[in-house]
Amino acid sequence: MVASRSVHPIILCILVDIKRNVMLDIVIQAREAAISKAIKVKRILPFRLRRMVGPFIFMDHAGPVVDIPAEPSSLDVLPHPHIGLSTVSYLFGGQVTHRDSLGVEQVIRPGEVNWMTAGSGIAHSERFEDPSSLTGGLEMIQTWVALPEKDEETAPSFRNYIPAQLPVFTDKGVWMRLIAGNAFGLSNDVKTNSPLFYLHVVLEKGATFGLPKEHSERGIYIAKGSVELSGNTYSPGQMLVFNKGANPLIIAKENTTLMLLGGEPLGERFIWWNFVSSRKERIEQAKEDWKQGRIILPPNDNQEFIPLPDDKSKPAGGSPRPEPLS
Repeated sequence: MVASRSVHPIILCILVDIKRNVMLDIVIQAREAAISKAIKVKRILPFRLRRMVGPFIFMDHAGPVVDIPAEPSSLDVLPHPHIGLSTVSYLFGGQVTHRDSLGVEQVIRPGEVNWMTAGSGIAHSERFEDPSSLTGGLEMIQTWVALPEKDEETAPSFRNYIPAQLPVFTDKGVWMRLIAGNAFGLSNDVKTNSPLFYLHVVLEKGATFGLPKEHSERGIYIAKGSVELSGNTYSPGQMLVFNKGANPLIIAKENTTLMLLGGEPLGERFIWWNFVSSRKERIEQAKEDWKQGRIILPPNDNQEFIPLPDDKSKPAGGSPRPEPLS
């Protein structure tokens, strides 16, 4: 009979660290940025050590903004341009009006998906024109999805999808809406250009959750609450990016809201201000196009716009450089 031996605490810690490192590629801590006079956001992507997760190249979490300014127009994001990507707007609370170069005017409400493909170039604005819609506060997630090289110069387009078009799955302690792509056997009609998934997940305290296995790059952003993974606790404002093939057990430490995203990588992309491309020279062309007025302003919102940022560094104490917008 062989006597059982206890594992030395140091060895146990090493084993736990190894397990954690096998699961996670990186933990990203959101940084603060500003997209208008009154809206500060948590910026998750791009990150210096992890530029993209699947085709997702940009992610902002705005709010919750509870103290709405007396002048809601200070929240407005003025007309600005994009190329080479799709912007995805998803609200938890509040309301925003979208206008773009195509003449589209669309009020975005919680639970809807606004999918704008910039392609060869588009300009749009986001305005907060109904103060009554902001009484409960404003909170939204905005992402950019890079386009495959073959689609980078596609014609601009815009689609709005209402909650009834987005499948919902519920289980014990779990509520989940598929925003785009396919995951866990769910799919919807949101038009995408490459394999991806994007989910809004709400967990009750103690609920467990995993990752979809259909995609090679996968990340979880903690919008609210906290989760436990391999004995470690992660908090709001953190994104966990997992290694390929990892099969984690995620435990909600409290009532928690997560955004899950990822997909298949597209290769290197360059990003400057609001422009994304596989070619540096295309970014330079977009800069000149915006300066020369070759990217059309929204016809129903063309009296003001955000000028091209200055490439040169500003002296200490000078005006802050414009941040990337969505």
